[in-house]
Order: sequence, then C-alpha cells, then structure tokens
Amino acid sequence: MKIAVTGLNNTDNPGPGVPFIRSLLSHPDFDGEIIGLHYENLEPGIYMEGIKSKSYMIPYPSQGPESLLERLRYIHSKENLNVIIPTLDSELYNFIHISDELNSLGIKTFLPTIDNLEKRSKDKLFEFCQENEINSPKTFVINSLNQVNEILKELKFPIVVKGIFYEAYVCHTLDEVSNNFYKLASKWGLPIIIQEYLSGDEVNVAAVGDGEGNTIGAVAMRKLFITDKGKGWAGVTIGDENLINLTHKVISALKWRGGLELEILKSRKDNKYYLLEINSRLPAWVYLTQAAGQNLSYFLFQLALGEKVEPVRDYEIGKMFVRCSIDLISDIKTYEKIAVYGEL
Repeated sequence: MKIAVTGLNNTDNPGPGVPFIRSLLSHPDFDGEIIGLHYENLEPGIYMEGIKSKSYMIPYPSQGPESLLERLRYIHSKENLNVIIPTLDSELYNFIHISDELNSLGIKTFLPTIDNLEKRSKDKLFEFCQENEINSPKTFVINSLNQVNEILKELKFPIVVKGIFYEAYVCHTLDEVSNNFYKLASKWGLPIIIQEYLSGDEVNVAAVGDGEGNTIGAVAMRKLFITDKGKGWAGVTIGDENLINLTHKVISALKWRGGLELEILKSRKDNKYYLLEINSRLPAWVYLTQAAGQNLSYFLFQLALGEKVEPVRDYEIGKMFVRCSIDLISDIKTYEKIAVYGEL
C-alpha cells in the first residue's frame, strides 16, 4: 500500500506532513510505503532519512485543480497510489474539487466538505459560534478602512486585525490598524477581520471527525514556548473535560469530516473558553497525540480506507514535546535531481 502525504516543509514554521508521517510509521499496525509530495526543492522532509521512499513535486495551489490532477495522474502511473493525505489548509479546495476523479483512479481521500470549510472560515466563524451558543470574540468583517470608526463604537483598543487566510496583529492605535489593514490586504486580499482582543491563555485541540458528527479522537495541548512567528516550539497535553466537550460540540455542529485544530482562549476576565479559529487540518504538533495515546494520523488514514474507527476519549496528561533544529546532510547532485526532474 502506498500513501502520499503533502506538507514536508519542516522549518521553523513547520507543516504537518513530517509529523503526520512519523505518527503513521509509529503505529504497530501500519504497513505501507510513504510517498512525499512537495512544493519547494528545499523542503526538509525531502532529505530526511526514514520518512518517505520517494518524493514528487506538485504544483502550487494557485495553479488550480486541473494542474494538480494532471500531476497526480503522472505520479499515480508510476507509484499506483492507494491514499493521498493533504495536510495544508491551502490545498484543500483543489483536492476536494478533484476527489471524485482521484477515487475513480483508485486513490482514497478523507477530506472536509466545502460546507465544512466555509462555515469555519474566519469571516463566518463568529456567525457559526452565535448559532451554536459557543463563546467567541466579537468579530467584524470589513472591506474598507472607513468601516473601522463605526466598529470602534463597540470595541475598545487594543483590537486584533486578521488576514482572511493567515496572520494577525494586535493594534493599539488607528495608525497601527491602517498599516496592518493595507499590509494584510495586499498579501491575502479582502475582506479583513477586525476582532475583539481578549487576554488569557491559549490552548489548542487536535481532533478527527468522521463526517457524521462524531469525534473519533481529540487531544488538548498548551504551548510552553512560542516563537516570534507565533508557533508552538514546546507544549504539553492538558486535561479539561470542558475543553474536550467544546471540541465535540464543534465537530457535531459542523459534521466535520477529517482532521482539524481548534485555537481556543481561556479568558482571564471570566475564565470561559472562547473559540478563536478552526484550522481545517491536523496541526504540526500532531506527533504528540500518538505519544499521548491517540494516534490521530492513523485514525484519519483508517477513515480514508473506509474502515470503521471507534471513538477514543482518554489520553495521557502531561506528555510533552520540544522541537529541535538539526542539519540534514545531502549533496548537490540530489538537489539537482529534484530541481531538474521534480522527483527523487
């Protein structure tokens, strides 16, 4: 059996691909061959020993689903793939668009639906939370900077300015709002998200939903060290039934299909949990979940195969991860092969 996995960019802003693969390989029942799918010639996962047998370049998501399908047909002709697991948010629309064609080729996937993606998007999340009685910071969606003055009648500084896809900045003045509005708009486009700022402790939950409203597994983690890019460089699993129950509520309301990560803030003001974001894939810290007793990567792989997976609730509290940077040694001929042929 051959399983293709994307997201091999294991840098200081890591993708979930390498930890996802490590989780699969660690499961005693897994017996398959990993094929890497990469976007850049220097993605570290390409050069790691014991991670994959081969790696192929695929087109950027901006090139559209037809370009992706054409490339995957070529890879499939050489590898006879059984399963593809995309691990990055930006890929999902293209993979969903071609999922029927992949299935006709004999390639299984287990992906969120378009409805899933739209309801959890940053510009729709506040509405979803209100409909389902889930706490969330007050959120406004704007297309013009002129709308900010009206919003400031309801919100007080500091406020959070977010891009529609990525990045967020805490702003204390109108000048900061203006600068970050244009910065994010030029990078990610409109609309821009203006959000109430809440102080507190951020926690994260990685989970898998079966598409019918059931949570197959969920593990909560608190970051112990955060990089200047806001990425967790160390974290520890925590136990809180309210947190896990909130995750079950979200997955049930969305009927979420696949992996996801919830970003949640425990407010210092009222000690309540507020849902900040729903990321539509398993996180880069997913390897911690298998160490804690829930191998979410393997659950997702089983669901892609169409297997019945029994929900798991328990996991080990106090399991910790710490990331590290190491030098991977290769040679220029290997790099040249990747650059010229797009595969290794």
